[in-house]
Amino acid sequence: MVSHLVNTVRNVVGIIGNVISLFLFLSPVPTFVNIWKKGSVEQFSPVPYLATLINCLVWVLYGLPMVHPNSILVITINGTGTAIEVVYLTLFLVFCKDKKKRLKVLLVILVELVFIGVLAVLVLTVVHTTERRSMVVGIIAIVGNIMMYASPLSVMKLVITTKSVEYMPFSLSLASLANGICWSIYAFLPFDPFIAVPNGLGTLFSLAQLLLYATYYKSTKRIMAARKETKIEMNPV
Repeated sequence: MVSHLVNTVRNVVGIIGNVISLFLFLSPVPTFVNIWKKGSVEQFSPVPYLATLINCLVWVLYGLPMVHPNSILVITINGTGTAIEVVYLTLFLVFCKDKKKRLKVLLVILVELVFIGVLAVLVLTVVHTTERRSMVVGIIAIVGNIMMYASPLSVMKLVITTKSVEYMPFSLSLASLANGICWSIYAFLPFDPFIAVPNGLGTLFSLAQLLLYATYYKSTKRIMAARKETKIEMNPV
């Protein structure tokens, strides 16, 4: 009776986690709409999207029945996330005017695809039990998840240097926090260290981003207002 209740609660939390994760994956949409309008990626970094892509690919592998049974909710959201990140990276490549930067992004994508292909082949042919497959892919998934949550650290450095949060989307940080909290709860029903560890750390990273946002929000407004005023002075009607 208790195990059935726990399983039901886990499924409910997992479904909520899927919804929140979907919002997380879609949260950069305003950023890319802005990129589309300006026709340039400006100082926006591709690192969070590259990190999220490899993270999603590894978790799709982790959720396969022959790797970690009964993880359909892990597959559905990460499969969706993979498709969304492919769209983001395609748009980034289209609107990136720096040829060297574009080439670097393409090379990283290629490396990620080769890596996940080799990993899948090795895990499914060399490792022969789901317990061991779960452990191998789970450890790699932890690293991938931490990379995804930590990827905005480079943007956080830019925020501290410029005292502006213009290039650190608030919606992405907030969605990351909600996502980390939800999947941390999911990981304890029953306990799954491969999901608990990265999402617990992800929650802390996201909190740090939101604190940074709150710290530099007012200075960002002042900087943007000053820039707008300067632009008007340089281009009087």
